[in-house]
Amino acid sequence: MKSRTLTWITAITLFAAVAFPVQLAAQLPRYKLIDLGTLGGPNSYQDAPGQTVNNRGEAITFADTPIPDPFAPNCFQVDCLISHAIKWHKGVRTDLGALPGINDSVPTWITPNGLIAGLSENGEIDPLTAFPELRAVLWNKDGTIVDLGTLGGNSSQAFGVNSRGQAVGVALNTVLENPLFASFMNIAPAATQARAFLWQDGSMQDLGTLGGSDADAQGVNERGQVVGFSFTDSSSNATTGLPTVHPFVWENGRMVDLHSLGGTLAFPGGFFAPAPTLNNRGQVVGTSTLKGDQTWHPFLWERGVLKDLGTLGGNNGEAFFVSESGDVVGRADVSPFSTNHHAFRWKNGVMKDLGVLAPCLNSTAVGVNSQGQAVGDTGRCPGPGHPFLSEHGEPMVDLNTLVLPGSDLTLESVAFINDRGEIAGAGVLPTNGATRAVLLVPASKEEIEAAEALAQASPPRATQVRRGAIENSERLGGPRSRMLDAWRARLAQRYHISGLAASSRD
Repeated sequence: MKSRTLTWITAITLFAAVAFPVQLAAQLPRYKLIDLGTLGGPNSYQDAPGQTVNNRGEAITFADTPIPDPFAPNCFQVDCLISHAIKWHKGVRTDLGALPGINDSVPTWITPNGLIAGLSENGEIDPLTAFPELRAVLWNKDGTIVDLGTLGGNSSQAFGVNSRGQAVGVALNTVLENPLFASFMNIAPAATQARAFLWQDGSMQDLGTLGGSDADAQGVNERGQVVGFSFTDSSSNATTGLPTVHPFVWENGRMVDLHSLGGTLAFPGGFFAPAPTLNNRGQVVGTSTLKGDQTWHPFLWERGVLKDLGTLGGNNGEAFFVSESGDVVGRADVSPFSTNHHAFRWKNGVMKDLGVLAPCLNSTAVGVNSQGQAVGDTGRCPGPGHPFLSEHGEPMVDLNTLVLPGSDLTLESVAFINDRGEIAGAGVLPTNGATRAVLLVPASKEEIEAAEALAQASPPRATQVRRGAIENSERLGGPRSRMLDAWRARLAQRYHISGLAASSRD
């Protein structure tokens, strides 16, 4: 009897393990995976963090051309090929080009009405750093590119723009600065002060600082509120080697200090990924160290009040995004005795653990829309990440299981989800490990049925990627990914904050 009971329990357990994902997948959206392609080179890339697909379905990315980078080895990409910004819409891929010359360009944000912010090389070398000069740029709705200039220095980058054409970012002036401090605010080496700027009507305005010498604007909402971070003084802290850093909101000529949770480092967005985490309600999310700078927590700032969102039981947490409906997503440690972290969704005072995808031990949520759909991935565990979707705080599901059959790509990471449920991300080709920016579009019932019928009639495609290709694809990344790597390295190696050597996506 015991044997038969045990067999029955085992059979039921195995059936549930097989049936549950199928049942769950049937309740979730299915997606068409669209390869956004390249410009003749091997790879295309998904920039993050930032709004890379708007609610009209216009997606931005950047892709390799076959042209060697004349500034090698100081290249944006590992393969040292020139890459250009791309806009994709309804099957049409448009090369947005770069400033005149053989130059790289990268888009960082697209507005609801199709304006695009980003950066481009200008073909010159900064004599103070021997690194290629960058310029903040704006692509108009007709695709023409505008050089936004600098504040007198040799570099600038635009990270956000709104539908009114107000662009924000960081630009150098002519005042010599500690290169460590200046480079901390930039995605490239710098030797003069870095300042947050607002560009509108053809003019670039220095937004000032919170008392220190340098600042960086990360995003702007449709109301014209600007979010960023700034040094508050010029004295290095013993715990970090940096002056105190606070987030700010700038509006109508006034910069408001959002302060911190007691520590000396606080940013909009994740600790390793400062981001434009400001919605149109004026809510800001970010991450701050606590007193002593040894641990950090996610925060929400609203109407002058900074709220500690806590963790999932561990020491550390980070907030990466806030939706228009006020949902916050990020990651948080699950135990004070472990650095393992899980993706979370915070809403109305409650932080919910979104779990992990076995065998991975970690997960990170990077985006959420107003419908409560959250996306993220598991980092490397080992190998490339496993992207996920979670709806309304429910346990995550591997996005690769929701993609319609027929694609040659395996989804590897995600960066953003819009309110239509379209997801910007990146995949890898199984044959050679090339990376491709992708767009996931919710499929109709008819499209799902047609894809499944075709899959049943066709032989299974290869799903394994060569080990070398996987390792190569993990090293590929855009300028902001490389910025995050450099940022993490500076914090972990040059400063003295414990525990910061962990990967930003692991």
